Amino acid sequence: MSTQLKIGIDAQIMPGTSGGVSQFIASLVRALGQLPDGSETYTVIVGSQQQMDWIKTYSGPNHRFVLKSLFSNHGGSGSKNGHLNIPALCKRALRSLLPTARYYAQKLVNSPMQWPEVPLSDGFYESLGCDVVHIPTQNFVLCALPTIYNPHDLQHLHYPQFFTPSTIAWRETVYPAGCRLAHTVIANTQWIKNDIIRHYGIDADKIQVIPEGPPAPAGRKPPAEFIAAVKRKYQLEQPFGLYPAVTWPHKNHLRLLEALAQLRDTRNLMIQLVCTGSRYDTFWPQIQSRVDELKLSSQVKFLGFVSDDELSAIYRLSQFLVMPTLFEASSLPIYEAWLEGVPVICSNASALPEQVKDSALLFDPHSVEAIANAVAKVATNNTLRRELEIKGTRRIKDFDWERTARAYRAVYRRAAGFPLTEEDQWLLKWDWMRTPEVKMEASL
Repeated sequence: MSTQLKIGIDAQIMPGTSGGVSQFIASLVRALGQLPDGSETYTVIVGSQQQMDWIKTYSGPNHRFVLKSLFSNHGGSGSKNGHLNIPALCKRALRSLLPTARYYAQKLVNSPMQWPEVPLSDGFYESLGCDVVHIPTQNFVLCALPTIYNPHDLQHLHYPQFFTPSTIAWRETVYPAGCRLAHTVIANTQWIKNDIIRHYGIDADKIQVIPEGPPAPAGRKPPAEFIAAVKRKYQLEQPFGLYPAVTWPHKNHLRLLEALAQLRDTRNLMIQLVCTGSRYDTFWPQIQSRVDELKLSSQVKFLGFVSDDELSAIYRLSQFLVMPTLFEASSLPIYEAWLEGVPVICSNASALPEQVKDSALLFDPHSVEAIANAVAKVATNNTLRRELEIKGTRRIKDFDWERTARAYRAVYRRAAGFPLTEEDQWLLKWDWMRTPEVKMEASL
């Protein structure tokens, strides 16, 4: 066995296209590159020059980059750039596992449609000289190396109405197969781990809970003149609540709009709301129409996608963050708000109570009245806002990317059969999202 652990990370994704997944990958790559100890090296796989230019800005001295499009997708990776073909015997062994993967997928959903197949490595991953491969997106690929897999969440099983049949078919082919065939499955929270166990029957010992840290760009203090310029550019009228989210149906913009209209009509309370995030073409027209129907155009602004620096300025101008989402594995905007000193009110759905503990005001996202009550409380109560701000500032200290990166490195070492340090062993059994107060020394 080599004394230097070599890890492949499949980063074939672009920022702004997959919600928080691209932010997660960028933050993880950066944190792994900044670990001050260990001799590990990381091969970061990208699918285009554009992806490479993006992810390289987060890289460290122990990273190298491979452009997958340079390699053949048929019959192995060839010998370009000095890489060797994977043995045919290994390929046949991989193909022998495909019927199992298809069986699990087709068992879960009974449909006459043509099912997609679990992607099979053509030898590319095996050619990189790595000991283990990490697939941090949902796009699992079956290969001969020990694989770490992040399915992220099973939202399609909770809200199938928000997904096309073809998307559900793809997920129900790839997700369960990936969870069964990977060496280790990573979940951000215990709630997501339990959900994977409940729906796919995965052994609990195979699923590792590793909470994420705050997104990489957050917490930078923009200059006062820049904040003022952003306020002028978007004509932001203070005070206002902030909701940064792509306009996907599960983000629940419609009920939030109805809550604002209810507060205006029944309590004469005019709450300004600023929404950022890309406009999802399929659902955005319904949101726009509802704004007009409820006559909220003077209270609500949808800014679309804004830069990280502009978003940081908007956080600092806001009075509170509202997060009415119906489903969330964990919320990056909540971390961002805490880093910027902004009080949080949020949905009590899925994993959010686990993430916030007592550091946010929770509400039922299915109830317009509950959303309205929470918004009214935080908008009109200075003491409550200050309490939530203090709690959020304290809660964010329970998370940091160095610890998250060390936990991932421990998973890589374990999957590759490398010895684990005492710290590795501790990180693999410590769920610091739920029990941040537990100390390493007390548990060894």
